[in-house]
Parts: sequence; C-alpha cells; structure tokens
Amino acid sequence: MTRALLTAFEPYDRWADNASWLALVELTRWYEGPLDVITRRYPVDLAAMSGKLRGDLSEGFDLVIHLGQAPGATGIRLESVGLNLRSDGSPIVPEAAEAYRTSLPLAGGVRRLRDAGIPSEVSHHAGTYLCNAALYLSHYYIETLQLATRVAFVHVPLTPAQVAAQDERLASMSTPITAAAVALLVETFAAACRTETV
Repeated sequence: MTRALLTAFEPYDRWADNASWLALVELTRWYEGPLDVITRRYPVDLAAMSGKLRGDLSEGFDLVIHLGQAPGATGIRLESVGLNLRSDGSPIVPEAAEAYRTSLPLAGGVRRLRDAGIPSEVSHHAGTYLCNAALYLSHYYIETLQLATRVAFVHVPLTPAQVAAQDERLASMSTPITAAAVALLVETFAAACRTETV
C-alpha cells in the first residue's frame, strides 16, 4: 500500500485559521481511498518545521504533499521548484543545491483537477518563505537520506470565511472543494509513483 504524508501549516499573522490545515481536517473526515494517508500540521517557524520534516521523512513515505495557503490565489497552485533561498536572501542550506524541481506530473494533476471543474495551474515560484522551504528541504533531505520519496507542494486559496473576516476583496475556495482537490492530487501522484516503480 502506498504511504502518503500530507502536511499543512498552523495559523499565522492575521489569519486565525489556515486554509491548508482546514482542507486536511475535512479530507480525513471522509477519505477512504486505497492509500495509507498520514497528516501533520507544521509550525510557522523554519527551525521547528525543518526538524519535524526531517523526522517525518525518515519514516520512509512513498509520497509527500505539502499544503500551504496563498492569499489572493484564484485556484489550486502546484509548485514546481523549491529554491535554496530565505526571505532575507540567504540560503536555506549553505553550499547546497540552488534549487530542486519536483519529479511528479504536475501538468497531469492540473488536468485532473480541471476535468473535475476545479481551477488549477502549475506555478514556478513557491515564494521565499516556509512554503518554499518545505519544498526545498524535502528534496534536500530525501537526497541526503537517500530516500525514494516523491514530493510536491500545493498552494490553496483562502476559504470564504477567511475572506469574509477581512476588509479586502480576495478570491476564495470552499474547504470541501479544496479537500476534494487534494484527494485527486494524492491519487494522481500515487499512481505515478506506482507506475515508475514497477
């Protein structure tokens, strides 16, 4: 059975909730698919997140999908590249690779979501904060620990309730739809992992 780790972040700054974690909570209420799915909520702190991530990856998952919320996003964004770059311009890991690109079929994931009526796109820049760090460090740890794990990072829009609590006019997506999108991506990427290991 394919083992999949799904992660999200805790609330931060002005956001009392995090759309990424709300989606995982929703998913666990009804998901009964063929995968062994484990969820984790990571702190919004680079050092703490890095330590928990390394520990989780050492358990040898086949697939890891990190989720983060992206205020202003109009659909699901599948991030293709993790950069060795902090928000202050310094490297996340000194003297390590400048970037890692996911080997998962992001375009196939986008097609699957759009076929289901869920807006989505491939994005080539996950920012320079924790979302990017999670993607970069996952690849770095997978490489240094010599694991066969495949990893992706997915940004999700805010929920309608989050937007309603703000004075800004921002795009949103309901938590049930976001959770359904995550389930489709998990199954799409797990199938790719199985095909390439046969």
